[in-house]
Amino acid sequence: MLINRHNLQDLFNNFNTIFNKTFEKTEIMYPKIAMEIPSSTSDETYSWLGSLPSMREWVGDRVIQNLSAYTYSIKNKDFELTVGVDRNDIEDDKIGIYKPMIQDLAESARKHPDKLVFGLLSKSFQEKCYDGQPLISENHPTSIGARNIKQSNKGKKKLTTKSYGEARVQMMSIKGSDGESLKLVPDLLVVSPQNESIARQIVMSEMINSTTNIYKGTAEVLVVPELIDTPDAWFLFCTKKAIKPFIFQNRKPPKLVARDGERDDNVFFEKRYIYGVDSRCNAGYGLWQLVFGSTGEIDE
Repeated sequence: MLINRHNLQDLFNNFNTIFNKTFEKTEIMYPKIAMEIPSSTSDETYSWLGSLPSMREWVGDRVIQNLSAYTYSIKNKDFELTVGVDRNDIEDDKIGIYKPMIQDLAESARKHPDKLVFGLLSKSFQEKCYDGQPLISENHPTSIGARNIKQSNKGKKKLTTKSYGEARVQMMSIKGSDGESLKLVPDLLVVSPQNESIARQIVMSEMINSTTNIYKGTAEVLVVPELIDTPDAWFLFCTKKAIKPFIFQNRKPPKLVARDGERDDNVFFEKRYIYGVDSRCNAGYGLWQLVFGSTGEIDE
């Protein structure tokens, strides 16, 4: 291939087409547990977190719900992935060998939110959410009228049929500020690769230990590779609400760019054309009420 501006633009257009097609068809999992929030600045503050108001009988004046009880911010970060193409390969029309590389760029960019969101799971027992407690905690403060109580979305037992049932009860017992049940019904069981077998048995088997399995079909199983280093931890989610227990904050979506000018240092000194993708985003914690987590440290 003759290297000139026109041919280099055609090459970039070809790479960009491959990138966009691969990006669109790559499957992602984070929307199951995270709400995507567009961002327009360096960080965003979520003052409305902590509010799950419900309809009430209209007696007297309207009651304005307090959506500013907490301040929780997520700061955007910069991310990039860059590769180089040797000028000789372009001159020798060996562009086809770089197609998998561009496809890998696209897959990595598309799955990056998965990495950010699911990477928070094992940290959720320590890192704090909007109420000053870890996302998974035994001491979430809740004001019900004039009473201040503590509610828990944390367990310590290994995943078994019994602990799964107990977690469902615990999650469905969580109350809102009006003292009423939030009517949360868990429907997603998230486990490490090591716990996949027991998880699928709990929600898919007709019988367990010669007894009818009453939990069959109560949840979908999602196996998360990010939990490989905390194999005993497991989580139960309510995913049917618009609000989710995690937030993916998107400031600038991934975009393929090129540094392929003849006067660019990488071309002049290294005879290498550079293609990369960059984005600005981050992930954080949403509503703790929508997730139950267990460390799995206690063996029944």
